[in-house]
Amino acid sequence: MLVRYDPRSLVNRLQGDLDRVLGQTGRIVDDSTAGATTDWVPAVDIKEEDARFLIEADIPGVRPEDIDITMEDGILTLRGHRETESLKEAEAYRRVERISGRFYRRFALPDTADADAIEAKFDGGVLKVNIPKLPKVQPRRIDVQVS
Repeated sequence: MLVRYDPRSLVNRLQGDLDRVLGQTGRIVDDSTAGATTDWVPAVDIKEEDARFLIEADIPGVRPEDIDITMEDGILTLRGHRETESLKEAEAYRRVERISGRFYRRFALPDTADADAIEAKFDGGVLKVNIPKLPKVQPRRIDVQVS
């Protein structure tokens, strides 16, 4: 099995560590694969809009039933697997770059995320996870009573 080295994963992990140390709050923090065994790491885009966060993960070749998304204690976890294609000796492949096996990504969500309203859609090899933001709580005026 061929495994491609991706130096960006080290940079992404360093960036996540720096964000946590420097206290970047109010944003989704990529917890990367923190201690998990994974065969490949899907590319992910995170977009923040006024009313939501949107995570888009490129996972072509993965079937929707092989994707597992969980939310627990403020951590959104994406995991799944892509089946190995059988390579026959007679086909004489010169190079195989499509990685198969398990993937795993974790994201720490900010307090502004509405964990109960998260939705996910899968289309054309792209997983889109919609994370609505909680409505902003307006300050409530408290009247002072005279006794």
